[in-house]
Amino acid sequence: MPVATQVLVKKLAAIATLCATASLLGCAQSPPAGPVSVDGSSTVFPITEAIAKAYNQAQGDQVKVVAATSGTGGGFKKFCAGETDINDASRPINQEEMKLCDQAGVRYVELPIAFDALTVVVNPKNTWAEDITVAELKTMWEPAAQAKITNWQQVRSSWPKQPLRLFGPGKDSGTFDYFTEVIVGGDGSRTDYVASEDDNTLVQGVGQDPNALGYFGFAYYEAQGAKLKAVAIDGGKGPVLPSRATVEKAQYQPLARPLFIYVNAKAAQDKPQVQSYVEFYLKNAPQVVSTVGYIPLSEDGYRLATIHFERGKVGTVFGGQPQPDLTLAELLRKQATF
Repeated sequence: MPVATQVLVKKLAAIATLCATASLLGCAQSPPAGPVSVDGSSTVFPITEAIAKAYNQAQGDQVKVVAATSGTGGGFKKFCAGETDINDASRPINQEEMKLCDQAGVRYVELPIAFDALTVVVNPKNTWAEDITVAELKTMWEPAAQAKITNWQQVRSSWPKQPLRLFGPGKDSGTFDYFTEVIVGGDGSRTDYVASEDDNTLVQGVGQDPNALGYFGFAYYEAQGAKLKAVAIDGGKGPVLPSRATVEKAQYQPLARPLFIYVNAKAAQDKPQVQSYVEFYLKNAPQVVSTVGYIPLSEDGYRLATIHFERGKVGTVFGGQPQPDLTLAELLRKQATF
């Protein structure tokens, strides 16, 4: 079991146990039977996995929530083909995926469930990279850097002439899509780096290489303690480290982003277990999101998500486009006007 998952399960075991005797986790009195299938983002997976484990235990395993990861894009391919009930996503659904879902007659409810501080990390033995600008990140990751930008000094002249080894998500990842859009500008990414849809692979790679730099969700960084070092991001107003406070204050830009689950509207209507699980998810997301290491939405944010789900509000407020520089307050306004 991945290190991050072990941490999550350990933290939430006591919470899940309470479900048998208290209403803290919103346990159903007569749990519906049957499986719930979830796939998608590895960034959202720690939240979904923790809630699924608590839900399965709370329901006495009468409902089996099966959660997997194939990246946001890989998950949407299955979701839009009707193969899964829920897709975890670290970015909004894009226009191509909207078309696929439309062609297959799959209607979906878009539910924001947390905010993430997409985190750029280096090995703790890296003594030079304390901060980095958006322009320098672009220099590292743009397609023109392929086989050309190969050492740290090429990025900033005061850095040593050490080999630059990059680790990042694969192309099926929503984290890849978001990072590439806001850092490179939507022109794609260099491909000569270690790529994986499994964030734990990236964590291990950077943790073992003093010359490495990588990026992934904040929860994977936070779970590692001293094994990784976060790099402060300078988006034009000075270097800012990722944290709950800097995301809430809209200071960690442009790498703060919302996280989602997309629910198949017909599955929610026809399968009581899907409806029950999503209701459980939204009720417990604030506590679980904080425990896992992400940033919860406001109380109004979860209230609006619950209303949208109960009313079967299908579609997206994002128009198939990434939303760089989106803040918690702006997300709430989008939800409120949907």
